Amino acid sequence: MTRFELYHSKPKKQFSWKGPIFVFLSCLVLAGGFLVFSHFYRSTIKIEAPEVDLGEKVVIHLPNGQKVFTYENLIIEKDGKTYYQGERNRIDLTGGTVTYENWENKDD
Repeated sequence: MTRFELYHSKPKKQFSWKGPIFVFLSCLVLAGGFLVFSHFYRSTIKIEAPEVDLGEKVVIHLPNGQKVFTYENLIIEKDGKTYYQGERNRIDLTGGTVTYENWENKDD
């Protein structure tokens, strides 16, 4: 054994668990904070559309034999004419007869 080896012993390689435990706990705290923040952020924003009352279901039989299936509150009368007033269009239904039927399960 040389003099250097005798007086300068090699330090033992020790593994410290402080570093990995700190990293793991930091990630755990960040993930938990993110989940709590997202939960409270989503619970504060609630967008609800107002309920629209469309009325009863009706069938309009037109003079040419066609049928229009719609709701009662979407039919308007203006200047003696009957119209279907949709969200983006208006259809002239003048001359048709309105019957109140449940057209949900019709096989026509």
